[in-house]
Amino acid sequence: MFISEYYKVLDIPENSTLEEIKKAYRKKAREYHPDVNHSPDAIEKFIIVTEAYDFLITNYDKLLSGEREFLRAMEEWRKYRQDRTRQRAEYYARKSYSNFRNSKFYKSTQRLNGSAIIFNFSIAVMVCIYTVAGYIIRLKDPSPDAEKPSIFSFALLLALSIILFTVSFIYLKAYMKSRKHSKRN
Repeated sequence: MFISEYYKVLDIPENSTLEEIKKAYRKKAREYHPDVNHSPDAIEKFIIVTEAYDFLITNYDKLLSGEREFLRAMEEWRKYRQDRTRQRAEYYARKSYSNFRNSKFYKSTQRLNGSAIIFNFSIAVMVCIYTVAGYIIRLKDPSPDAEKPSIFSFALLLALSIILFTVSFIYLKAYMKSRKHSKRN
């Protein structure tokens, strides 16, 4: 297959980002997985979609590098990885869809990683607490040689910590919602 065909298989433009490639793969994998799609050609389409995804993700940086690097990546792909990818896709096609969704391969396409979100949320809470506590401690017990703490730096740090907290909270909420949704399916 040519690179343009890989993009066409996933129904995405050739200048797609990694996130767009992953999202398109999740959609197509669900559409063509044999547990979900019972048409006779579903397995072959699932294999081709998985092959396209694996190639685009593996060679994403090389595809952006230039013509020479791209040609080398294509030749390397044909020699070593194409057969292995097809075997892996055939293996996933034989698995139930729920088992496939729990595989490391499928999970690598997920945007929201629970441990990273919880870690970011914890950092946001700690930054907020330390900003407020640090300012209060410096006001109550200033060191003899230090200047009075700046209200501007306090306000700036507090605003940044609140923004970080808000963004982390939004991601945590979206993650929890996606977990509930995936458990229902």
